[in-house]
Amino acid sequence: MGGMTTSTSRGRTELRRTDGSPVRVLVVDDESSLTELLSMALRYEGWEARSAGDGAGAVSAARAFRPDAVILDVMLPDMDGLTLLGRLRRELPDVPVLCLTARDAVEDRIAGLTAGGDDYVTKPFSLEEVVARLRGLIRRSGRAAAARDESLLVVGDLTLDEDSHEVTRGGTSIHLTATEFELLRYLMRNPRRVLSKAQILDRVWSYDFGGQANVVELYISYLRRKIDAGRTPMIHTRRGAGYLIKPGE
Repeated sequence: MGGMTTSTSRGRTELRRTDGSPVRVLVVDDESSLTELLSMALRYEGWEARSAGDGAGAVSAARAFRPDAVILDVMLPDMDGLTLLGRLRRELPDVPVLCLTARDAVEDRIAGLTAGGDDYVTKPFSLEEVVARLRGLIRRSGRAAAARDESLLVVGDLTLDEDSHEVTRGGTSIHLTATEFELLRYLMRNPRRVLSKAQILDRVWSYDFGGQANVVELYISYLRRKIDAGRTPMIHTRRGAGYLIKPGE
C-alpha cells in the first residue's frame, strides 16, 4: 500500500451540515494506519469521521452513519472496490465518493468515475489534498450550509461572524484583538470540547507546545474579561486537560 504526507492547513472556513452539525465522512480502507491518519485530518477540520476496513463493514457503516461523503480505497480484501462503489451508490445515491488507489493508470481512473466515483486521488497523497478535494465535493453536492451560514458561529447567546469579525454576546458588541478573535473562533468551532494548551498553541499561534503554555493562560484570561465579565461564565478550565466553551447555564 502507498503512503501519504501529513500536510495540514489553517484559516479555512469550517463546513457544517445544513442543520449545523459536523460534516460526516466515512473512510473505507483496509490499511488501519491510513484510516487513522485520514480520520485525524478530518476531525482536525471539525468533521465527524467513521472508518471501515472492508466492503461489508462499509455498507453497514453507510447505513448506520449516513455520511455526507465517502473516501473509498478501490483495493479491498473482500470485495472489488468498484463493486462496493455500486452498492454504496444504491445506499447513498447523492453522496459524493472520493476514490483512492495505488494505481495511476488512466483506465483505472475512468473505471472508478464510470462506476459512480466523483473524484480520484492516487497514493501517495497529502492529507491537505484529500481534505481540499472533499470540501469541493461536499460544497458542490449541496450537503453543506450556505456560505453566509458557515461564517456565523453561535454558542448560546454568543455569536462570532468569521467574515465581518464581529462578536456579540446577548446582543452587545464585544471588541477583540486579532489574537483574541482567533482564540475565540477556535473555541467556538469546538463547543463543549476540551482543547489542550498544545492544540490551542498549534492552531492559534502556529507553533508546537514547548514551554509557552503561559501565553494561552494569559489570552484565556483576556477573553474571560470580555466575554464572561458580569455574565454567566462560558469559558471553562479543565485542570490538567485544557479549556472549553459552552453555553452559560
